[in-house]
Amino acid sequence: MEHPVQKVNADFIGGVRYEAPDHAGIAEEGLLCADMHFHTNSSDSFTDVGTLLKLAGKRGTGLSITDHNLISGLLKAEAEKTDVFIVPGIEVSTTDGPHILVYFYSLSELEEFWKKEISGRLRSCPWLALKDCTTAQLLNRLEGSNCIVSAAHPMGYFGSNKGAEACNRKGYIDDATISRMDAYEVLCSGMLRENNTDALKAADRHALKYTGGTDGHLLNEVGNVVTYSESQDLDGFLDSIVKGRAGIVGLEKDSQHRVMMGCASFTKFVMHGIPAFYTELCLLGPNIRRGLGRRIG
Repeated sequence: MEHPVQKVNADFIGGVRYEAPDHAGIAEEGLLCADMHFHTNSSDSFTDVGTLLKLAGKRGTGLSITDHNLISGLLKAEAEKTDVFIVPGIEVSTTDGPHILVYFYSLSELEEFWKKEISGRLRSCPWLALKDCTTAQLLNRLEGSNCIVSAAHPMGYFGSNKGAEACNRKGYIDDATISRMDAYEVLCSGMLRENNTDALKAADRHALKYTGGTDGHLLNEVGNVVTYSESQDLDGFLDSIVKGRAGIVGLEKDSQHRVMMGCASFTKFVMHGIPAFYTELCLLGPNIRRGLGRRIG
């Protein structure tokens, strides 16, 4: 489906607009933009890094390759030495459910953190929930790191525990833990509009800032949601998010593309076979116990 584009201007910084991004217009205004949530074939997508960079460059959007628990896709992108603006990032699948986006001010800092805190906690299906790494534990391990923490799709797909706000409302994660984050992903194109508006309200309630991205698993999704800033370098771009001076513009996927994304992700999951299903079963028990405990309490 084609959507009309409207020009983004520097007067609208720090807010959220639900419309197709005009990447050329953003550049004309002297703004820098990036799709802050995208997956490659290093995790649960089939998207090739080189092809992704070519399309991002053609569309005029930067991006953050945020594969689940892995940084090999990001390293490939950096090795390409293109002009595409890249934000070093990772989406951490925590043990207690929430998916947490972490953006680092340098690739070397992300590599160091990954080697020290992530690589040893990977399961046989590496992009599923880490071992011994709850949301609170992740935040503890990130203390002192030069990074920004944003909860991906906070409401969770279908209300699942993959969203930090969904877990907060179920009583699994308290307000104090949420307040340690910097931002919520308030516009995720994989979510429904009502989920995104709920995430926006929740971010305001927790006094968190905003990020936005597609949660893209298909090549043609890149840049359909972008975060933009007046800054022209990585440090300034990330600083603008923390200061609430970054804008978000984009649209949610239609139902057809939502199904296509789900099929691509599920296919990669099935390709890992028994180890992937075993991991999911291991995580199901604690979630059931938490739910029963909440009802009894």
